[in-house]
Amino acid sequence: MVDGVPAPAAPDEIPVDYRFLLANERTFLAWMRTALALIAGGLALDQFVRVEHAEGLVVAIAIIVVAAGAVVAIVGTYRWSKTETAMRKGTPLARTPVLIVVGTLFAILAVLVTGIIVVS
Repeated sequence: MVDGVPAPAAPDEIPVDYRFLLANERTFLAWMRTALALIAGGLALDQFVRVEHAEGLVVAIAIIVVAAGAVVAIVGTYRWSKTETAMRKGTPLARTPVLIVVGTLFAILAVLVTGIIVVS
């Protein structure tokens, strides 16, 4: 933007309401918060949780949680990019099963952590 005038769009882009672009950015930041929480949670599991006869299981779950944080960060970035491109080109947003997969993995993780709590 120069002197209050927005820069011209690329030839294959359509004007997009800024509210939609900012909503997409907020969604991206929510993915990043989730990724950061998973990474911090995995680190906390590794550093602070001690269970007799299941130390290897705790470390394995911690590694899985940190890896899930990395995957969530990558998926969030990919989805932000694809959504941004679709909005700017005026094409439909692609359907994806990623939310079902992520939700299912979180449910499995919750069951595993519950098992550790019960065992300890």
